[in-house]
Amino acid sequence: MRLAVVGAGSIGLAIAWRAANLGARVTVHDPAPGSGASRVAAGILAAATEAQFGEEALLPFMAESVDAWPGFAAELEAASGVPVAHRDTATLMVGLGEGDRAEIDRLAALYRTTGRTVDTLAPRRARELEPLLTHRVRGGVLVPGDHAVEPRAVHAALLAAAERAGVEFRAAHVEDPAALDADQVVLAAGCGSAAFGLPVRPVRGAVLRLRASAVQPRPAGTVRGHVHGHAIYIVPRDDGEIVVGATVDERGFDRTTGTAGAAHDLLRWSIDLVPEIAEYHLDEITVGFRPTAPDNLPLIGRVDDRTIAATGHYRHGIALTPATADRVAALALGDADAIPAAFDPLRFEEGS
Repeated sequence: MRLAVVGAGSIGLAIAWRAANLGARVTVHDPAPGSGASRVAAGILAAATEAQFGEEALLPFMAESVDAWPGFAAELEAASGVPVAHRDTATLMVGLGEGDRAEIDRLAALYRTTGRTVDTLAPRRARELEPLLTHRVRGGVLVPGDHAVEPRAVHAALLAAAERAGVEFRAAHVEDPAALDADQVVLAAGCGSAAFGLPVRPVRGAVLRLRASAVQPRPAGTVRGHVHGHAIYIVPRDDGEIVVGATVDERGFDRTTGTAGAAHDLLRWSIDLVPEIAEYHLDEITVGFRPTAPDNLPLIGRVDDRTIAATGHYRHGIALTPATADRVAALALGDADAIPAAFDPLRFEEGS
């Protein structure tokens, strides 16, 4: 079976790799692999603390994919020879003010519906678990069993694994998927999938990458915080990098405005939560665009007998990579029931 994949972000590459390993002859079309959301993402793999009200239909799929990540990471590293910096790390979510703590308590009730362990913490216990927290935190919750990866390393590994599996790459922009010489076509072009009629819009986000020296203290694990009504995350890497994110803006594909303000906000909020961040070196400010459907759920499934959508993952592209790849590859190879009905890419059409 000849499969064409449009888009060489992490989702597209993972689908191509999986399908090639299942015997398909795969060609990936992308003029600039990895230039989209994959290089901006923080790599948080969390089945509970990524949950949001109104997105409950996503929770079982998120749990499936997050639980698959340890095995997926090991298989990917073996297939590519590229380490992806996968680590098990609990998520500590804390609130700075009383209103922030009330929001965490509200979210914790949703997190518990996932069946994951969610431990409520008093302020002193939160600071014992993460000594770098400000003394002003009002407590929070601890969610063990989460993971994290380095998304840029994941993309490099997927690129190498796909090449080793025999995937062909064509550095060309696709204007018309119907013109591709293939039996099945997967549209995995992120925000670019809107050009093919899929209801995807870009939600802009800025992310900071900082670096601690070898002698500077760093957070022990992922810290998520609510600071004066603003949600942030702080993700430490083993190599000294600390990722801080992320803003959320509905500005289309505008990369030219608001970047300084976004960096200022992220630094201010993260320093309020973890004062040591003020001592780190600022390496990079990156702006990316999350591909987002009208209801914030993915667009995965058949568009027609020949075309499959695999986009609209919003904040969850890296976390949902294993499950999306497995299920889309299965769908392309004939399993009509591989995708949850809630993700039907045609669900917004009149009469659907």
